[in-house]
Amino acid sequence: MLVHLALVDQESDKNPRDETVPVSEFPRGCVGHGYGDGRVPIQMQTPCTGYNPRGMCGIVGIVGCPPEDTRVIERMTERLHHRGPDDRGTWCSADAQLGHARLSILDLSPAGHQPMQLGDLVLTYTGEIYNFRQLRRGLEGDFVSDGDTEVLLHLYAREGAACLRQLTGMFAFAVWDQRRRRLFAARDRLGIKPLYYRPLPGGVAFASEIKALLELGQPATDPSAIRDVLTYGWVPTPKSAFCGIHKLPPGHLMTWQDGRLSIERYWQPEPRAEITDMAEACEELDALLGEVVPDHTLSDVPVGVFLSGGIDSTTVTAYLDHPKTFTLSQDVAHRSEAPAARIAAAHFGTDHHEVTAGAIDLEQALSAMPNLYDEPFGDSGAWSVWMISRLARQRVTVALSGEGGDELFCGYQWYSRWFTTPSSPIHDILARLVPPVTNYGRSLHRNTTCGLERYATFLGVFTPQQKSALLGPRLADAHDDDLWFYRKNWRDDLDPLHRLQWADVHTYLPEGMLTKVDRASMD
Repeated sequence: MLVHLALVDQESDKNPRDETVPVSEFPRGCVGHGYGDGRVPIQMQTPCTGYNPRGMCGIVGIVGCPPEDTRVIERMTERLHHRGPDDRGTWCSADAQLGHARLSILDLSPAGHQPMQLGDLVLTYTGEIYNFRQLRRGLEGDFVSDGDTEVLLHLYAREGAACLRQLTGMFAFAVWDQRRRRLFAARDRLGIKPLYYRPLPGGVAFASEIKALLELGQPATDPSAIRDVLTYGWVPTPKSAFCGIHKLPPGHLMTWQDGRLSIERYWQPEPRAEITDMAEACEELDALLGEVVPDHTLSDVPVGVFLSGGIDSTTVTAYLDHPKTFTLSQDVAHRSEAPAARIAAAHFGTDHHEVTAGAIDLEQALSAMPNLYDEPFGDSGAWSVWMISRLARQRVTVALSGEGGDELFCGYQWYSRWFTTPSSPIHDILARLVPPVTNYGRSLHRNTTCGLERYATFLGVFTPQQKSALLGPRLADAHDDDLWFYRKNWRDDLDPLHRLQWADVHTYLPEGMLTKVDRASMD
């Protein structure tokens, strides 16, 4: 399974890892495998991941009951200018208004302008479809552009919702069918591209970011979502921090017609392993990466790699021909990834660039965060993504990274720690005596848990005891089950290892990792 993600290979303080391997053991064209810190086996942690350090366009729309004043949709589109600074367009009718802010990646000509119309269908789309050239060969009709947008529009015209089964890539898009007065919208399988929606009297609005939907008025904050932030570090899908504004879940589609809004799942990962022989797995993965990594560089603009020197990003670099590489160095030597990245860059002969982050840079990055995320978000690694994105944007428009491998190949430290036997019953006694709002109190609580609750202590922000000590009545009573989102994505029917992977792919990956980079790479 390969993931094309909006992730930079920079790790947050929350999930440290030491997975740097000597590049002498990492020949060009081969996958790496070995051990990182001696506790977690690293088995081919080599997903192909990529992202655009200036976003990948922004989409907005209001259907069913659009305002007569078209300046509203224009303002909504303008709010996403940071996602698409190259072009901006709107399309308006009595029943629908769509907007698009474009970052030009494929077909830089005006022929790629959006919203794009084909007969009764009007499309606004963000992302990249990597197999669009293969899809185009099977489609009839006259094409006026060379990009993937028009291919998607023709494919939808022929297949309808079934087109989703044929798409390889990352995307969020919406199609308005004028004749049927029907909206169809979808988000990619793992949630790389964001899509929010807001039900309205007689219609629905949607956008790539919350800030655009706030142009329709600012609703009250959701106390349960704020409490969720203290549990997860982010607001879990389908909630947002605002009442009445929701996230479309990954792998889901949305339709609106005749006043009825429907949300359906169209894709679910398969937890069963199809290859059980290690040699066969290595051979298959090597061949797959050799095909997919170059495919992810299809672009009419410069492409680079975020290189940390770790296994994931170094593997991506190995499958490219002397790419530009970018590394964030820190002025605290033992925390800097730069030395390992330099070794990898020299081995593969890349055009390597570094930037050193200091206290002033951190302050500048933190001041930008609230406007980027629109709601509380607690991953401390966001600032480093913001920094490396600014460096990369000076020389490239698209970058690849190695993130996503930890979820697929069990790279996080909590995979091994979750399996360890909880400490003796004395910890139950100490956990009741030690103040909960301390690191020691948190550690003691973790050692008294198992299963889902133990998983939550590794990924979560505050334990239930800590929240009880910190929160006032309004947030303390916001809801009854703090772990509802983890519980929703916890599979007791799977073996323990697949259970953890399943939970990560459905929770931490889309809600934390992908959200972090999508927003932090936009400023």
